[in-house]
Amino acid sequence: MKRIAFLDTVHAVLWDRLTQAGCACEHAENLTREEILTGALADHVGIVLRSRLTLDAAIMDAMPRLKWIARSGAGLDNIDIETAEIRGIHVFSSPEGNATAVGEHAIGQLLMLLHQLAEADRHVRSGGWDREAHRGIELEARTVGIIGFGNMGQSFAKRLMGFGCRVLVYDKYLSKFNGQYGVQEVDMKRLNNEADIISLHVPLTSETQGMVNDQWISQFKKTFHLVNTARGEIVDTGAVLDALDRGQLLGAALDVLEFEKRSLEGLAQRPVLLDRLLKHPRTILSPHVAGWTTESYFKLSNVLADKILPFTKKNP
Repeated sequence: MKRIAFLDTVHAVLWDRLTQAGCACEHAENLTREEILTGALADHVGIVLRSRLTLDAAIMDAMPRLKWIARSGAGLDNIDIETAEIRGIHVFSSPEGNATAVGEHAIGQLLMLLHQLAEADRHVRSGGWDREAHRGIELEARTVGIIGFGNMGQSFAKRLMGFGCRVLVYDKYLSKFNGQYGVQEVDMKRLNNEADIISLHVPLTSETQGMVNDQWISQFKKTFHLVNTARGEIVDTGAVLDALDRGQLLGAALDVLEFEKRSLEGLAQRPVLLDRLLKHPRTILSPHVAGWTTESYFKLSNVLADKILPFTKKNP
């Protein structure tokens, strides 16, 4: 019987569907890296995880029978993809499962920025009623730039359609999507020249880590708002705060922070820079929950089951 280890908690639909297909699912949510390295999963052919552990070459060495890895979610930055490919280990992810959630969350945070909703709420609760100080600006009148047009970028674009705004999209590795969800496919130079809003939907890689820095921001011809629901380490927080203070950035909505733990389950550090971010009046923050909805919790696992089961039939 095929032994499958669940290294993180996911929706039960994945466990149930794998069990019904004849797999022996086992709880390993508390298993440590050291235990895996000493052979705790040496007989397992599949593992299911989120972000608690990093699967590098050493981990894969300790799992000689491993045939597949299932990552509940979109990001694969905690998996050594190159090593997995070399060893013939198939890697599954489920970005389709939380794309709707991410798209809606990005819209929500963007509207909070443009209409100053968080600040207006705090203002009224403190006894104020200054209407002019909280005058908003309309999304319809803006040019939105999307960087990255995978599942998340497409979901965001789809939800922008009803607002009537102009949407420009740049993706270094995708092309021929002009017109999809009403977007215009452009190069980065045009995005730099015309965007009023930038929303990031790229994976964390060696290429994108620290991508949003002083030089990157300075290339934009107009002042703009920034939204990041991708990965925190894509954005240099200090550069964003400096741009906010000098007026190059009008606001920043960040669901993810570069100070997060590798597991994404909290903050690894609380530097002075974080205190500065928390106090800045033109930022909207949330604790990496853009893809974290009741519906996505089910869909992430169900999508994985849809992908894993055909593979296991072909690879007994």
